[in-house]
Amino acid sequence: MPDPYAPTPSPEDIVNGASAEALRLEDEADAILVHGASHRPLHLAVREDAMEARAWADRRVKKARDAIRDEPIRASLYALGIGVIIGLLAAR
Repeated sequence: MPDPYAPTPSPEDIVNGASAEALRLEDEADAILVHGASHRPLHLAVREDAMEARAWADRRVKKARDAIRDEPIRASLYALGIGVIIGLLAAR
């Protein structure tokens, strides 16, 4: 039985294995909160983060295309299996 008098964990106590990009963004957000909005304009931060997200998505798409090109039969069977599962779930 949990201790009812134990303090609840704060967000700083929780470790979730965040990526380097997430940690960098968290540090920048903390700097903005501490130093005010003089760190950099918000629209530039959003634009830079959108460019990073697009680059990440492009890398993932290239990796998926390469995997499909290397093993087209396996990729087709996976797609067929996923389609069957979705069809069975939709038929309910």
